[in-house]
Amino acid sequence: MEHIRLPKVEHVALLDRAAPRRGSGRVGTLYLTATHSIFVENEAAARKETWVLHSLVYSVEKQAPTASGCPLLIHCKNFRVLHFMIPQEQECDDIHLSLLRLSQPESYEELYCFSYKPNADEKERRQEWDLLDLMADFSRMGLPNSLWKLSPVNHHYKVSDTYPAELFVPECATPPVIVGSSKFRSRGRFPALTYYSKDNHAAICRSSQPLSGFSARCLEDEQMLEAILRSNPHSDFMYVVDTRPKLNAIANRAAGKGYENEDNYSNIKFQFLGIENIHVMRNSQQKMLEVCELRSPSMSDFLEGLENSGWLKHIKAVLDAGIFIAKAVAEEGVSVLVHCSDGWDRTAQVCSVACVLLDPYYRTLRGFMVLIEKDWIAFGHKFSHRCNHLTGDSKEVSPIMDQFLECVWQLMEQFPCAFEFSERFLVTIHNHVYSCQFGNFIGNNQRERIELSVPERTHSLWSYLWTNRADYVNPLYRANHSQSQGVLRPSTAPHIFRFWRGLYNRFDHGVHPRQSVEDYLRAIQEETQQLEEQLASHKQKISQLEQESGITWKAPLCDKSPTGRSLDTNLGVANTPQDYTAGFITSSPHQLETPDSILLPHNSNQSKDSSLSNGSDQESGIADLSCRSPLSEDSPRGPDSDEAAYSTA
Repeated sequence: MEHIRLPKVEHVALLDRAAPRRGSGRVGTLYLTATHSIFVENEAAARKETWVLHSLVYSVEKQAPTASGCPLLIHCKNFRVLHFMIPQEQECDDIHLSLLRLSQPESYEELYCFSYKPNADEKERRQEWDLLDLMADFSRMGLPNSLWKLSPVNHHYKVSDTYPAELFVPECATPPVIVGSSKFRSRGRFPALTYYSKDNHAAICRSSQPLSGFSARCLEDEQMLEAILRSNPHSDFMYVVDTRPKLNAIANRAAGKGYENEDNYSNIKFQFLGIENIHVMRNSQQKMLEVCELRSPSMSDFLEGLENSGWLKHIKAVLDAGIFIAKAVAEEGVSVLVHCSDGWDRTAQVCSVACVLLDPYYRTLRGFMVLIEKDWIAFGHKFSHRCNHLTGDSKEVSPIMDQFLECVWQLMEQFPCAFEFSERFLVTIHNHVYSCQFGNFIGNNQRERIELSVPERTHSLWSYLWTNRADYVNPLYRANHSQSQGVLRPSTAPHIFRFWRGLYNRFDHGVHPRQSVEDYLRAIQEETQQLEEQLASHKQKISQLEQESGITWKAPLCDKSPTGRSLDTNLGVANTPQDYTAGFITSSPHQLETPDSILLPHNSNQSKDSSLSNGSDQESGIADLSCRSPLSEDSPRGPDSDEAAYSTA
């Protein structure tokens, strides 16, 4: 509280950012607390409150005073923009200086997660951190086995302080080889396994760049790569993938770093993938956000600005890299070693995208949380630096996690039936990566989180998401769908990529339709369940009346109404999106208020399909869903593919 110069300001106007000159906006009182800024409207009938977590504030800009007051512009890390008009300049100065300090904590102890105290006792809090078990995920892959072992070499983080304590390495890799390899790799990040295909023994390993310079070599590092190759008995070579542009990697040679020389490593094929560095990505997103914040752009201005930002080009580069690795593992049966510079940014993106493409488990709610825990949190993505959790070097900030989440969203647009979770799930994760409300993303690596006693002092996001998983289930998901079971083969043709307005413009009034397709389908499921419960109740009453009166009631043999046709459909065999539009009920969901109030009922996959088939509105536009699933040219287009299904619908 000592950083708050003025805790309360009255007669503050919250302006509509899209049209700030058309009126005085909503007038109310602005409160500053230790963790939040709260704007409460004066209108007695509404009393609407707008809460802004200080850890989500990215920048605070005090603009030149006007006749209406002193403008204060707040940009948030979740892409919310708040435009306040404060009556007096002195009050604006006090609020501005207070927010600057409150939004830039200087130590981990100031972060919200260490003061956040929900209604949970100590036992429940400890159980939250036990929800996910990474060793169980490796066991699911079939590890350890005769080819791969769990190594204690990094216990107490004595080999690499940015790696997890437990790592899988080739069975034939001895501790001297591992340690020797780590000394030849940036930050000691030696090659370690992150994904294993028990079907063909191909593996994805990750590391940092070698300290090769122009001519240096390391026998232990060469032996380490040879051990990875020998751990795949079905392949006589392996890929080494450098995710950087070739020019960047060559430039690093001058600093004594660089990339593997194919002449020194036997049976490797080297590949550059051309993903730009953190500085290019930061500038690209900033340009894209400037386009998003234009007040009334023309179509040409918006499209030109989006193109000039290069944002979607970078998203495509990350996806292309993930596809290359997934094809190497799934189609060629070849193991891959992936690295960038230090192995915690582009490497995390590419490895996790490849896992999403390869393994249906990572396309489920729990599996996706496990994937982030494994490839991002455990393997040392620098969340505190990249997400600007503490005041520090602004050049370390970069939207690396944003890009991964957007890559997954782009895949969801192509394969709407393949993911158990919805867009809201991704947006919620994105929000809490930056909010510091939970301890999962605090610090830059596992060692720092242990030193901060994060599991003992904070709460886990994964437990919160799992408890509320009904809010995040994709109503189109079916576990028995061919896409849900197999490897995804997406198209990366330029016309496939879309602007993610659900993330970057979700706070703008008037940008979205009043209700999304996803929320409408949830409402249909909820109403259908209610109707089924009513039907069961009526049947029970009819049965009781039959027993009392001795008269047997017989249902009509065929009901020709739209509702009847829907209920007569064999819902258990629905396997393509046509089934969602074949027998829609012609009534709309009743008493629908806000998307946040919609909860998906817990039921089996069959009941999910049933409810989706039983309720919708042809006039709502559900039948015209624009979710298509173009496959690569060399992939078959089966009868239950989304592309065929939606074109038919």
